[in-house]
Amino acid sequence: MANLREIQGRMKSIQDTAKITNAMYMVSSSKLQKARRDLKNTEPYFYLIQDSLAKILDASPNAGNKFFDKRPQRQGKGRTIGYLLITADKGLAGAYNYNVIKLAEKLSDNDCKNMFFVVGQLGRHYLEKKGIPIDIHFNYTAQNPTINRARHITGKLVDLFLEQKVDELYVIYTKIVNSITVEAVSKKILPLEQHKTHMQDNDLTDDYQEMIFLPDPETVFNTMVPSYITGFIYGILIESYCSEHNARMLAMQTAGDSAAKMLRELSVQYNRARQAAITQEITEVVGGAAASREK
Repeated sequence: MANLREIQGRMKSIQDTAKITNAMYMVSSSKLQKARRDLKNTEPYFYLIQDSLAKILDASPNAGNKFFDKRPQRQGKGRTIGYLLITADKGLAGAYNYNVIKLAEKLSDNDCKNMFFVVGQLGRHYLEKKGIPIDIHFNYTAQNPTINRARHITGKLVDLFLEQKVDELYVIYTKIVNSITVEAVSKKILPLEQHKTHMQDNDLTDDYQEMIFLPDPETVFNTMVPSYITGFIYGILIESYCSEHNARMLAMQTAGDSAAKMLRELSVQYNRARQAAITQEITEVVGGAAASREK
């Protein structure tokens, strides 16, 4: 059995670690709530853009053909698929980064040419370590997502698609399923799907037949699509950011629970060792007294 000093040292170390995990839990909780508020404040604007695109397609079904081009003539090695990976800048978030990377490896296991675009330091370091080339480095932190960053990403990806350097674009990120579960998922950015571009069920969709598009529906549609994709990517950046902190909160909570359990066990060991030491001291005193009387 370890002596009292060793047990006290271990208990002090665990207590210090528990303070750190508790602080990280509180920080992640605060950032998670702020990110959700930011997303909620911007959602109406991008919902209105989606409604407007749906109205244009209803008035002019052939608008925006270049964004719906699936390029079926390109198959196999002649087809290029791009993947935007959203990872974190640091660990201590359970399997958050691992799940995104593994999903990317699974989806990219095909006969097509693959291109990778990465947000987040851990995803970038992993691909570099594996020797997988990264076609575009979005060299900014994954923390505190902003519209400007989403707009910059959108501009780069849309240009690659319109220049036919990429035939399909997917984003791989982590979404929150519920308060205790997150999962890595993949969504297509381009080409757009007409059946998914529909109007929201709200009052803004009334009387859309009276709208006039100038100079023409095609021009208006092509101008609005980048803003629509910007909103989509911004929502994904926020969702990934929330998922990261949700996963970190769960990891820190688990670490805190483990620390509390270890402290209880060490407390029992400490009490036993202390009782044993007291018993030994009493035995030595009684033995010494007995030996003195015999003399």
